[in-house]
Amino acid sequence: MESTDKAADHGSPLTIDSLLDNVQAGSPQLGRTRLIGIDGPAGSGKTTVAAHLQARAEARDLNTYVIHMDDLYDGWTGAERGFGLLRDHVLQRLADGREGRYRRYDWYVGAYAELHVVPSTVDLLIVEGVTACDRDAAHWQSLRLWVETSNEVRLERGIERDGEPLRDHWLDWMRWERDHFAEQATRSRAHVIVDGDPAIPFDPAVELVTKSVALPPHDSAAS
Repeated sequence: MESTDKAADHGSPLTIDSLLDNVQAGSPQLGRTRLIGIDGPAGSGKTTVAAHLQARAEARDLNTYVIHMDDLYDGWTGAERGFGLLRDHVLQRLADGREGRYRRYDWYVGAYAELHVVPSTVDLLIVEGVTACDRDAAHWQSLRLWVETSNEVRLERGIERDGEPLRDHWLDWMRWERDHFAEQATRSRAHVIVDGDPAIPFDPAVELVTKSVALPPHDSAAS
């Protein structure tokens, strides 16, 4: 079973630009689009990492689109269905040279809402959230990040965001995702493991604190 607990080491900073350099050095695997997946347990800091990646990518004039897996789940038990929607209606369509499409799930109404379109001309697609790096997406991904911190920190963040009445939902989710990550070997397949609650100084706008880095190699002739 894969651990989601924070390791004892303090990690080391890595520039976001170095990750983008690596992604751009390789050929797109999703039609004309390069895909970055950001996975890891709920409350670990994936959304924050995605926002900083998007900002650095747009500073390079890359046409960038971010999908939050929370927008695809149909509620607390809908993560696997959400990934199926991502795979079949966004990723596969982009791979085929067509625009991706999905409807945002409205957690307050309890139903899917407005349609979102991902143009086939997007340079960089960032998908963040639990299941973002499930195995069925691996062949399309240029880079896989795993973000982690302790269960205590994650639960505290979740309750602060969602409220005490949802504590039981959070605990059930944490049990489910633990088993799902183990079955998918999500952490061990990541190229970069990111500390979502680092103890060392760093600039979050331009750096990540990493525990492990094994960037995919690229042929020097790749565009």
